[in-house]
Amino acid sequence: MSRPPAPGKSPRPRRPARNAGRDAAPPPQTAGDPLLDPALYLNRELSQLDFNFRVLAQALDDTVPLLERVKYLCISCTNLDEFFEIRAATVRHAQDFGMPLPPDGLPPATVLKRIHERAAALVEAQYACWNQILRPALGTAGVRILGRDTWTARQKRWLRAYFREEVMPVLSPLGLDPAHPFPKILNKSLNIVVVLKGKDAFGRIGNLAIVRAPRSLPRIIQLPERVSGGEYDFVFLSAVLSEFVHELFPGMDVRGAYQFRVTRNSELIVDEEEVENLALALRDELAGRGYLRAVRLEIAANCPKVIVRTLLQNFDLPENAVYRIDGPVNLNRVSQIFDLVQRPDLKFPTFQQRQLPGNDAMFETVADGDVLLHHPFDSFAPVLELIKQAAEDPNVLAIKQTLYRTGKDSAIVEHLVTAARNGKDVTVVVELRARFDEEANLGLADRLQEAGVQVVYGVVGFKTHAKMLLIVRREGRKLRRYVHLGTGNYHAGTARAYTDFGLITADPQIGNDVHLIFQQLSGLAPAIELERLLQSPFTLQPGVIARIERETRHAEQGRPARIVAKMNALNEPQVMRALYAASQAGVQIDLIVRGACALRPGVPGVSENIRVRSIVGRFLEHHRVYWFANDGDPELFCASADWLERNLLRRVETCFPILDPQVATRVRTESLDNYLADNVNAWELREDGSYVRLAPEGDAMPHSAQSWLLARLCG
Repeated sequence: MSRPPAPGKSPRPRRPARNAGRDAAPPPQTAGDPLLDPALYLNRELSQLDFNFRVLAQALDDTVPLLERVKYLCISCTNLDEFFEIRAATVRHAQDFGMPLPPDGLPPATVLKRIHERAAALVEAQYACWNQILRPALGTAGVRILGRDTWTARQKRWLRAYFREEVMPVLSPLGLDPAHPFPKILNKSLNIVVVLKGKDAFGRIGNLAIVRAPRSLPRIIQLPERVSGGEYDFVFLSAVLSEFVHELFPGMDVRGAYQFRVTRNSELIVDEEEVENLALALRDELAGRGYLRAVRLEIAANCPKVIVRTLLQNFDLPENAVYRIDGPVNLNRVSQIFDLVQRPDLKFPTFQQRQLPGNDAMFETVADGDVLLHHPFDSFAPVLELIKQAAEDPNVLAIKQTLYRTGKDSAIVEHLVTAARNGKDVTVVVELRARFDEEANLGLADRLQEAGVQVVYGVVGFKTHAKMLLIVRREGRKLRRYVHLGTGNYHAGTARAYTDFGLITADPQIGNDVHLIFQQLSGLAPAIELERLLQSPFTLQPGVIARIERETRHAEQGRPARIVAKMNALNEPQVMRALYAASQAGVQIDLIVRGACALRPGVPGVSENIRVRSIVGRFLEHHRVYWFANDGDPELFCASADWLERNLLRRVETCFPILDPQVATRVRTESLDNYLADNVNAWELREDGSYVRLAPEGDAMPHSAQSWLLARLCG
């Protein structure tokens, strides 16, 4: 079977997202360029927040295995954490410093208000999903999360002993009085605020105390079967703390104990123009990251208002930044039971990744023709083997690679160290500013440098987000370049969970382009002209716009014109304007955008020829693919870049053509045609900013793009 099943009739809407209709288009404006009218654009932050409603929908889908549904719920929670840490914090920064308005024209104060409104609806939906659906279903399946009100006498005795032996010795309760002001609260840490009455041993009058759960304590506790009677019975640490916290305050009356958690801005800001050593500056910033400005407060639903006001005042937060929680404030910790519960019947079926023939002789395999890897369906092993064989091959002279995220104990790092010790010239561009991986990347850079690898920290002011590997090998009297270019990171773990493409090629022009980019990154090279690749921040944005405008001209001349593109997010104003103009000319445009999309489709006279869909399934959709019809001579690119302002204008990114016709057919079939036929996991973006889930219409057969790939590539 070489092509995905035809989509048949257009899938019909199935389930509206929770936010349906909340971002209706404002009245159109006519002054100036009509395609710059703010009414034509959706807000990027609100669109990103809405993505989590689609993730949560997977947790509500009873066709998904139960423990996988729990995982989706937890993903929506961790996504929301990161949203507040980065996106909401960015809006607050824009408000404080008067940054320019985005294309939608919404001022930061309005955006923050809408963020809190939508986040409140999402949190309510998350806890309703947990309390009313997933937790009862888990109990029925033999996986019990035991609340305090259900503990038997035997369970309570065991938990009290556990508290005294394992928990209490590492706690350091802090009473609040004039000599002990409110302590610093670490970002996303679990805390209990305790209401006290009475006097302690020193005669101090108790009022409030704070108990912070150290990171060393497990957030989910599994009870022994002999005690609980069930093989998979669990208790939240927050419940144990709340139940036995009075034992920390002997002789005093505990009137209440309420869990809370504060989320803080986690965006590190280093003025690279002013620092002499970026690594040292980042190390200094990392030390204080957990205590930056607060952006959200989560607290137990039954906490008295006076305590909530005290906390809000301490964290300098407005009243709409508090979220009262009907359950554990760290609900995302439920994800731990996925690994603790050995129940294959409650998880997705395992699959065997496809292995590349000729894996043991990568240079010979690639010399015969381009190799395309489609992760996670294709194994990541060929990439590891390529680097391993390069490290050991006496004919290999040099290895150059970019590293953004690698994961813990990366085999790639070990191979690069081996290569350096074997006398190869190894250069690695380590991006220290990979969000939440800064500390890991600092350690990675130190390890590589100790082994003799030349480590480069990229370009001041521009994150190096490109995924490139270059190997220089002597073959006879000539040097030959072997290149790997990818849409995802060099991370073996995400290669099993994210959909990404990797291209391994010995094409001379692509090899030369990658060589020039590495020269540019490691030295002070001038602007360069590439033969095949498009590169941010220089040629990628104008190159994409030029190809959109070419399709526009074809449509105006009565020729067939079409654009299909897949990415994670879209908000770059000039690209969106070019897409609107193309739509007005009659270009048929299909966009597959997983997360935030600021383009408003379906506006009469402007974007009625643009369709936008989002796919949320078993794997995280991550590959970026751009296809342009080009009047019968189509161009197909894969890239490390989304069509976001930051990717196109403020990062080093690569966009590489797929030149082999057979490989290009594979890419289009597997990542574009296949996903446009999806009527199971697809959501359609409507003009008002809402998303509607699609379903088969009439006699159309259900088609899941990811399931089709599993069956075709791994079956």
